[in-house]
Amino acid sequence: ADKWQLSFNATKCKVMHIGITNPKEDYFMVQDGKNVALKSTAVEKDLGVHVDTLLKFDKHAELQANKANKLLGMIRRAFTHIDRDNMSMLYKSLVRPHLEYGHAIAYPRLKKSELILESIQRRATRIIPELKGLEYEDRLKALDLPSLYYRRDRGDMIECYKMTHGYYDTDQILKLDNSDRNLRGHSFKLQMTQSTKNVRHHFFSIRVFTKWNALPEDVVSAPSLNAFKNQLDNNWKHLKYLTVIQA
Repeated sequence: ADKWQLSFNATKCKVMHIGITNPKEDYFMVQDGKNVALKSTAVEKDLGVHVDTLLKFDKHAELQANKANKLLGMIRRAFTHIDRDNMSMLYKSLVRPHLEYGHAIAYPRLKKSELILESIQRRATRIIPELKGLEYEDRLKALDLPSLYYRRDRGDMIECYKMTHGYYDTDQILKLDNSDRNLRGHSFKLQMTQSTKNVRHHFFSIRVFTKWNALPEDVVSAPSLNAFKNQLDNNWKHLKYLTVIQA
C-alpha cells in the first residue's frame, strides 16, 4: 500500500475465518500510525455470490430468493390482469435471473434451499388466473417453463460442454478420462475426482461427474453449443418439469 500509494480504509476491511477449526486470530491494519483491529464477518458477497465461513451458500439462496420475491410482488401490483405470454416474459427477464445467479458456484446444498428458490417460481405461476387451479407441474407445462431443479442441472451440463470443448482457457476444473480401464461411455468422459468432505460433494467438479458421463455420445459430441442445448433438452425431456416440491 505504501509502495503503490494505495491507502486502505481499515473500517471498511473485514476478516473471514474459514473452517470450523480456524483459530480465529485477530488481525490489524495500520492506519494513520495506529493499529486498527479488523472486524470479523460470517457472510460476504463477492461478485454477487454470498459465501460463508464454511464455504456453503445457503445464505446466498435465501438472499437471492428475497430479491426475486420483491420483484415478483412489484409485477403483481403493477398489473390488474396478466396473461401467460406477458407473465412468462416478465418472469424470465426480471425474476428468474436472480434465482439462477452464480448457480455453478452457489449450487443449493440443502433441500431447504432448493425449496426456497422453487417456491418463488411456484408463486409466479399462480399469478395467472386460469392456471391457479392446476398442480405446479401442470402449470409449468402450460407455460413451457422448466423447473429450476432442471435448469440448474442443464446449466451444469452446458458448463461441462464449454470446458471440454475449449470454450474456456482452463483445464484445471475438469479432466477428461483418457485411461483404458473403462471403455464404456462417450469420448468426453470425465475423470472422477475423489472427495472426502461432505460439503465438497456439492462442488461443481464433483457433482457434474455422474450426469455428464451418463449422457450419450451424440449429445456430448454436438458440433456447437446451440446444438448441444437442443440435443440435451431432447435427451432430458422427461425431466424438464420434474420438481423438488409438491404444488
